[in-house]
Amino acid sequence: MCLDNIEEDALKQAKNLANLPFAFSHICLMPDTHVGYGMPIGGVLATNNVIIPNAVGVDIGCGMCAVETNVRVDDLSRETLTKIMDGIRELVPLGFKHQKERQDESLMPQGFQIDEMAVVKRQYLAALKQLGTLGGGNHFIELQRSDDGFLWIMVHSGSRNFGLQVAEYYNNKAKKLNQTYNSSVDPKADLAFLPFETDDAHIYYKEMQYCTQFAFANRKLMMERIQHVVSSVLSAVIFEPIINIAHNYAAWEEHFDTKIIVHRKGATSAKLSEIGIIPGSQGTKSYIVEGLGNPESFMSCSHGAGRVMGRKAAIRNLDLDEEKRKLDELGIIHSIRNKSDLEEASSCYKDISQVMALQSDLVKIKTELSPLAVIKG
Repeated sequence: MCLDNIEEDALKQAKNLANLPFAFSHICLMPDTHVGYGMPIGGVLATNNVIIPNAVGVDIGCGMCAVETNVRVDDLSRETLTKIMDGIRELVPLGFKHQKERQDESLMPQGFQIDEMAVVKRQYLAALKQLGTLGGGNHFIELQRSDDGFLWIMVHSGSRNFGLQVAEYYNNKAKKLNQTYNSSVDPKADLAFLPFETDDAHIYYKEMQYCTQFAFANRKLMMERIQHVVSSVLSAVIFEPIINIAHNYAAWEEHFDTKIIVHRKGATSAKLSEIGIIPGSQGTKSYIVEGLGNPESFMSCSHGAGRVMGRKAAIRNLDLDEEKRKLDELGIIHSIRNKSDLEEASSCYKDISQVMALQSDLVKIKTELSPLAVIKG
């Protein structure tokens, strides 16, 4: 794998990671890497007995779900696809919108001691209204056509406000702790850490796991409601089991005969034979992949195409009519209407085909998916 067009600031962040006294072996940058907060997005960091909240990020557990159906796309009209998308908008709150009513508590992650987790406990009731909601930014719901002609559904979303609150709470704790320790880690690097000798590290790990499971529960509920809409519009639809992956989390794993904490920030696990999802951008292909278990990447791969243009730069520099024309010519039912929507235009992202070519030693492609209709957060 070769990455030869990395941003200077992202490379600087990677060097900061490599200089951490507790970094294990080497730092991995996936082909979708771009600058993040503290750590590059598309980065993989392994550490010895230390966890870094900013190396997980603020949208803990953010990830993808995908479901294959038995519906032949050639049998669907544009009007039918539009009807499905309209139905989804009625059932799934988008952007900053929440549910009007609290959702059933049985849908929340189970097996956790809520009283032990300060942030989860504080945010729990609010989260019941966030369950089953898409969120904003690059989160999306997409109807897609597989390379063999079948309809797929894909959802990209995260842990909503849960993840943000947990990340900020424990990053602040880590910064105060590092000041007390007179840590050698430069505070300007935004990589404050929690050693597992501390209770805070263990509690953050539990809260992070809860957020990751909440993010899956969130995607799963949306997917179930999307399936309800599809079934109400079409007849005799069969849905295959859901595929789910997260790309913002940390986990205890064994690599190179050592038990370490692997932080994946905008990166996906790609263990041998593990099924994963790598989305493109609206207007480009997405992929269902199978991991090759490459040890040099800590068995990881990219989480998407990766940005080449910031949100503000996209609004300043991209042409609204041109971006709409590109999608219209592809026949995609899209969500670009105003200048602000250019934040998520395809031109903001790397060429997904090049990204996939650069990680042929990390994953193999099982299914190619082309967008038919897109809802953005």
